Amino acid sequence: MSDSMKTHGDERRVVITGVGSVTSLGIGAEVLWKACLTGCSGVSLVSSFDTTGYTTKIAAEIKDWDPSPFMDKKDVKRMDRFVQFSVGAARMALEDSGLKITEENRDRVGVYIGSGIGGLGTLEEQHTILVEKGPTRVSPITIPGIICNMGAGMVSMLMDARGPISCTVTACATGNNSIGDAYHVIKRGDADAMFAGGTEACVTPLAMAGFCQARSFSTRNDDPAGASRPFDLNRDGFVLGEGAGVLMLESLESAQARGAKIYAEVAGYGLSADAFHITAPAPHGEGASRSMAMALKNAGLKPEDVDYINAHGTSTGLNDKCETAAIKTIFGESAYTVAISSTKSMTGHLVGAAGAVEAVICALAIRDGIAPPTINYETQDPECDLDYTPNVAKKLDIKVAMSNSFGFGGHNATVIIKKLAS
Repeated sequence: MSDSMKTHGDERRVVITGVGSVTSLGIGAEVLWKACLTGCSGVSLVSSFDTTGYTTKIAAEIKDWDPSPFMDKKDVKRMDRFVQFSVGAARMALEDSGLKITEENRDRVGVYIGSGIGGLGTLEEQHTILVEKGPTRVSPITIPGIICNMGAGMVSMLMDARGPISCTVTACATGNNSIGDAYHVIKRGDADAMFAGGTEACVTPLAMAGFCQARSFSTRNDDPAGASRPFDLNRDGFVLGEGAGVLMLESLESAQARGAKIYAEVAGYGLSADAFHITAPAPHGEGASRSMAMALKNAGLKPEDVDYINAHGTSTGLNDKCETAAIKTIFGESAYTVAISSTKSMTGHLVGAAGAVEAVICALAIRDGIAPPTINYETQDPECDLDYTPNVAKKLDIKVAMSNSFGFGGHNATVIIKKLAS
């Protein structure tokens, strides 16, 4: 191994060679990126079911989803919506990477794609059938439709990827944990390439009702596009989204050997537990601080090296305040100069897919030298007083980007992505 291939402990370097996404802003990473740069919102009134009686009637729902470009009709029939999103995003990431999976390399290509909730749509549908028509009418593929690992499983089967496979389930930290875990698989030499990301499709009656009852959601039903407003003083809750994000990760050696285009390098990964509360973050973002600190240490970087932070930024009172405090703890004075944004203001909160979609955005932000905005930012919160790139994208030479994801249960995950040094 040449000196240029070495990193901490002589482990392999890991790069991003392909990106794919499915969101309410459109199908494909470039469509997502263009919408983010222009400050578009993907939030609208829910159309897939009757929201009468719901306190929140809005979501970042994917309208008119068509899986046919990505899979056969027979496969569609045995997949929950979250699995379809996973396959679509993975197919786009693979095509974008230019990697060909063959009999020779398929054992060295793996899949780490997680989901926070899994096939809730299938669960609700089949439970209704059970109650109304009895157990003999329940579909024999109910369980494969529900289980969270099937997003990874179907990508493996359809792409013939036979290397390491796993499914992280860490609520809203799932996407970042999946990317970080896949990064370590390649670093230690267990695979040469990995599909890595997250997928979610929980804009369903039960999920919406549960979040409504927990009073987690924004209730700005008369202003869907303005409802998700991270860090703004008048934020009133998050907006649920759906979709998937998948990165094609490869060892630098593998990518260079085949002349692949490289978006950026995955340089660090940190994770921690709040050990505090089932839904609320630890006071002052203590757990989030440790996650960010670990990621920086893992990358061999200092806080002042970071140019851009894609914040978890859910638009809830506690999360935004605690994440801001955590950034101040780690970054000190540079917290006031680093560019920060929450793209959830546009995509909604994709739960298990959130970190993966945001990693796609980070890779494109590095490529193009632009920090995307936090839209709907109107009134400063005295406890959220950093630069959240309000409303308008900003030209910025981004050499290092940090992406944060924090989940129910006290799961914190941070991924650092940086420009590949020449």
